[in-house]
Amino acid sequence: MTINAQTKIATLLRQNAGALEAIVRLSPKFTKLRNPFLRKVIASRTSIATASKLGGCSIEDFFNTLQPLGFDIDRSPAIITAPAGKKEKPAILENFPADKILELDVRGVIEAGKDPLDIILKKLKALQSGFVLKIVNSFEPTPLIGLLKKRGYSSYTEDINENLVFTWFYQEAPGSQPIETIDAKLHSPGQSGSWTELMKRYKNHLETIDVRNLPMPLPMQTILEALENLPPDKALHVYHKRIPVFLLPELHERKLSYCINEISDSEVELLIYSEQHV
Repeated sequence: MTINAQTKIATLLRQNAGALEAIVRLSPKFTKLRNPFLRKVIASRTSIATASKLGGCSIEDFFNTLQPLGFDIDRSPAIITAPAGKKEKPAILENFPADKILELDVRGVIEAGKDPLDIILKKLKALQSGFVLKIVNSFEPTPLIGLLKKRGYSSYTEDINENLVFTWFYQEAPGSQPIETIDAKLHSPGQSGSWTELMKRYKNHLETIDVRNLPMPLPMQTILEALENLPPDKALHVYHKRIPVFLLPELHERKLSYCINEISDSEVELLIYSEQHV
């Protein structure tokens, strides 16, 4: 397998079981990958380039470690990202009033094997205008930063030590993009027809998955992986326990439409499709 700076850590781990310990030896920060939950959350969205930045090593260190395991290396300059320098603290956070900082330590939640995303979003939703949310964690929450960026939140991460990281979330113009408004828009069903009409239209072009019994965060990951392999003329039929509100921004980003059929408080069906093939 040929890898480059943009290859995801999850791809390396799937390809070669020995890659996990090889990567852990590169930096003490990568020991978190031994935690199955953190591995699922982080590895699928973290590239070699990003991991090298987080671990304080170089992309070349990764290549030199992985090449003996049988990986072929593509060092094309166009796809090797130069390591970023240390970010300066935004002016808005300098001397920020302590009484306007809401601090949330999620380390205990993660160590218990649970996903803190729901807790974080509830805190953020309740955050008053002009306040800042400070997440205390043991690693940079890259997926969370990407998700909240789409919702209008800027962030700044401060590495205190190898096991303590502060991440600040704030709005450049407080109150300009309330999270409630975005969520309401994303809950709108597809515009191309009712649930019954769409199911009839895709009758012989459906792939079905059931994520109702999967622990968090596997439902969302399973759906996204299914979408990656979905033929363009097919729709994905999903059985879920609830409306996956964190999935919907991802569908919006991928320009995919969806229709939701709420059967009960604990049973929901989704049909995910491309408007181009309706």
